[in-house]
Amino acid sequence: MCDKINSLYDLWCQKATDSAIAEELASVKGDAAAIEDRFFQDLDFGTAGLRGVIGAGTNRMNVYTVGRATQGFADYINSAYKNGSVAIAYDSRNNSDLFSRTAACVFAANGIKVWLYPELAPTPMLSFAVRFYGCVGGVVVTASHNPAEYNGYKAYGDDGCQLGGEACAQIYSNIQNTDIFEGVNTVDFDTALSEGKIQYIGEDCYEEYYKNVLMQSVDSDLVGKSGLKVIYTPLHGTGNKPVREILKRIGVSDVTIVKEQELPDGNFPTAPYPNPEIRQPFECALALAQRLKPDLLLATDPYADRVGIAVPEGDDYRLVTGNEVGAMLLDYVLKRRSEKGTLPKNPVAVKSIVSTSICDKIAAKYGCEMRNVLTGFKYIGEQIALLEKDNEPQRYILGFEESYGYLAGTYVRDKDAVVASMLICEMAAYYRTVGLSLVDVITAVYNEYGRYLHRTSSFTFKGASGMEQMANIMKALHTEKREQIAGYKVVAVADYLNSTRTDCDGKVATLTLPKADVIAFELEDNNCIIVRPSGTEPKIKVYVTSVAKDTAEAEKINATLTAEAAKMLDQ
Repeated sequence: MCDKINSLYDLWCQKATDSAIAEELASVKGDAAAIEDRFFQDLDFGTAGLRGVIGAGTNRMNVYTVGRATQGFADYINSAYKNGSVAIAYDSRNNSDLFSRTAACVFAANGIKVWLYPELAPTPMLSFAVRFYGCVGGVVVTASHNPAEYNGYKAYGDDGCQLGGEACAQIYSNIQNTDIFEGVNTVDFDTALSEGKIQYIGEDCYEEYYKNVLMQSVDSDLVGKSGLKVIYTPLHGTGNKPVREILKRIGVSDVTIVKEQELPDGNFPTAPYPNPEIRQPFECALALAQRLKPDLLLATDPYADRVGIAVPEGDDYRLVTGNEVGAMLLDYVLKRRSEKGTLPKNPVAVKSIVSTSICDKIAAKYGCEMRNVLTGFKYIGEQIALLEKDNEPQRYILGFEESYGYLAGTYVRDKDAVVASMLICEMAAYYRTVGLSLVDVITAVYNEYGRYLHRTSSFTFKGASGMEQMANIMKALHTEKREQIAGYKVVAVADYLNSTRTDCDGKVATLTLPKADVIAFELEDNNCIIVRPSGTEPKIKVYVTSVAKDTAEAEKINATLTAEAAKMLDQ
């Protein structure tokens, strides 16, 4: 263990007055590996903000790292704005309320007015509050769907989008120049509250949010008559109140809540990995479904920006993928709004480049422009802002990512599981009235456009050497030429780091999206492999698309390409 790490550990032992932190530091005394893991690096502050295991040290989420990050953010705000204010929200994770108050006290001490949610609230409601109060920034304390030992800190700009790379780089530079113990300004929370420097967000903000969600409704008039039966689980998180409120307002009266997962609990006792993309968090709901036989199971993640669903298929329930929900929602919204005469002229939908390309075909059928953007909902938010700039916000109808994030409407700049839950229920209710299940619907989509199958694989690189290994792998992928992958001809390579798309004949086109460490291998027969490092975890993600006439053939192709992609990463 190097002298620098030892010095940092000794400094924290002397300076850290928080009792929980001091106790943890004492518990690892003499344990070189444990000390190194806590101090070998500072938590990075990037476009996903901070994220890490809760605990003591520079490589952990604690009141000191949160305070220092907030000081860096406050310095950024004060250099760019006068009399700025921020909004803060937090989820059900352990220490989220503590970290939100820590951040509030630092902002207040730096002359920045704070609008703080009085209780845990979904991430999209943070984005809404930033815009509602005219704030210049915002923070939500959450670690998305990471395991219980994690927490995080996401930073938002004045548009309600997560901050972009340039702003985050400036904040990170500020953080690095801030002494973690002596350089952070703070005030007493109760004093700041009494003086109005911190103020709780009011009911008017909540109600305006609900009104904006309801404005995205397509078929709410038939929901109450449809007989739709729903099981809903908030997975111990923030969706419980707002999702139930919206479903009640559109007429979904038969909603059963999964009691084991209803109340907030940062330990996630029934869902160790609270991610609605996987089956395990659905187990309680699935067990309940065997008795109640609902039409639909809904699960929102702990900070309620993502939603997963399961629907009846034979005697069991099928988990529907994010790509499938995105395709069905796009088809449903375009179809029903066309029929009702509410579809705007020249409609626009937006999706990430790693999301299903079947939606390009669906959009084309209805004369809808499909815009493909980089991964990260802030890029979808940017497209909304461009439409607003052109005084055409009504053209935007839907944005989504394959990772179970959806947004209809321009009232927020992040994915919103509340509005998505509403539209999914409306969609299920509509098809129920015409005698179709959602399995029937996605089957019909595949029959019309082809069987698109998508699989995402994550490869983890742990420890101090992991980031370097990831960088070397990505560098090799960007530089090594491939004419075929697993026997499939490489039709083109889209290199988003170098902003080029090179086809198999050597013709080079310029990509207009922002530079990003992403590379896409476009293969014959519409198959594709996209590789990118995660923005929030020490992982490389691989997205494989296979296209065939039927599921069996698509599965076979996908398995072959996934195995070959693992070899490309030497895994």
